[in-house]
Amino acid sequence: MYQNINEQFTTAARQFADSTSKISRLALENTQKAFGLQLATFEQNATAAFSFWGELAEVRDADGLKAAWPKGAQIARESIERSVSASQEVFGQTVATNEAIAQLAKGQVEAAAAKAQETVEGAAKAASGKTRK
Repeated sequence: MYQNINEQFTTAARQFADSTSKISRLALENTQKAFGLQLATFEQNATAAFSFWGELAEVRDADGLKAAWPKGAQIARESIERSVSASQEVFGQTVATNEAIAQLAKGQVEAAAAKAQETVEGAAKAASGKTRK
């Protein structure tokens, strides 16, 4: 009897460890993608900003400043658009990852429930067989 319980516990622990490993891998991959995307966006925004500041440093009069002002607004708008787009993409990836994790967890719960049901039915059959004799 104890051997059967030990085997069931070992099997359950192994399944839990496998599931945890898969979930951790999915979460880590999502984090890597999100960090990479945000870092690339930051790099593009910083490059554009420093390029603009370099051009702005060369301005020597008010007319040059008036000409540079619309370009600065355009660069700021593009930077905001890139940041928002990256945030939306990261959000989408995170939702997809969470759905994959939920499906994995759902599969584990269903497998555990099926195994428990099988054990209960086996015990009920064994008990009814002993009662008949």
